[in-house]
Amino acid sequence: MSIDTDNSLMETIDLLRSPANAARLQLSLAQAARGDPVSKV
Repeated sequence: MSIDTDNSLMETIDLLRSPANAARLQLSLAQAARGDPVSKV
């Protein structure tokens, strides 16, 4: 595994530790899967 892949996985794990972040990420993935436009916060 490359260092970039490892870093990406570690960052994802860190983000998923917070329930609020996990919920936002799940919502974003669902929106992307539906092809919804990206909204800027």
